[in-house]
Formats: sequence, structure tokens, C-alpha cells
Amino acid sequence: QTVVDFEQLGEHAAAFQGHDVGFCCLGTTRAKAGADGFVRVDRDYVRQAAELARAGGCKHFVLQSSRGANAQSRFLYLRVKGEVENLVQAVGFDHCTILRPAVLLCKRQESRPMEWIAQQFFGAVAWVFPTANSVPVETVARAMVACVLQPGEKKVKLLENRAIHELGKA
Repeated sequence: QTVVDFEQLGEHAAAFQGHDVGFCCLGTTRAKAGADGFVRVDRDYVRQAAELARAGGCKHFVLQSSRGANAQSRFLYLRVKGEVENLVQAVGFDHCTILRPAVLLCKRQESRPMEWIAQQFFGAVAWVFPTANSVPVETVARAMVACVLQPGEKKVKLLENRAIHELGKA
């Protein structure tokens, strides 16, 4: 494990050398970082990390994005997620897998009251419709690993919430 300064990421290029696979779950919230900080973290840092990984020999890059990601969206969050998906694909990995989970079910150390309410609601809905609107983070992690172990023929693979559930159970 290497700790890097994302504001000086280019100075840490050696940390990205010699890895066949890159996993990226980097992100923040607009509330925590402001609009400009959110864009910098969720788009710019991810793009730069992907470029460094590719330059370092990475063949398969796995990106956690979001359901509804769309570079043309009017909503900042979904637009930035769509933009970063396009930027990462343009880097030119042999394989690029993009996961678009719905609401992530997890325990957080920081307080996010609205997210907590959403998690409680979608966690209850998941009892009836387990793949509809949420996914446990452990399932996402298992799906990320599984997609590397069985990459398939496609250069770019998009996995929506239901596919994440299915792959995360394998």
C-alpha cells in the first residue's frame, strides 16, 4: 500500500508501475468537497490515476461509477460520473470494466443523514426486490474481482446494478 498526495499525483507515478489490474473506487461528495472539489476528485483524480496506471503497464482497469451516469446529464453528480467513464475508456486499456451500482449499502464512519435514510429504505426494499435499487458494498467488491478473473472478449464492459448482484454472488 502506498499513500499518495492526489494534488501531486504525477510525483507518485512509481506507485502505478508494474500492476496488471487497477481498481478505482475514488470519490467524495459535493457536501464534503464543494462542487469544484467534487469534480476534481471524482473526475480529474480518477482520470489521472487511470492514465498513470496505463503508463505503468495496467491492462485491465475497473471503475466504480454510478447508476444513471451520463455525461449529458443536468445533474452534476451524474454528469461527472459519465464524463469520467468516457475519460477512462479513452485511456486505452486492453479491458475496462465500469460498474454502475445503485444505492450502496454500507456502514459509514461519517454522518450522512439523508444517505442513512435512503439506505434504511432501500435496505428494506431489498428484502422484496434484492437487485432493484441497492447493493451491498461487499457485493460490489466481489463483482470487481470476478470481472477481472473472467474478463470476457469485450474491450469495455458496463455492469449495471443487476449484473453487479449476479457477478458478486459468483
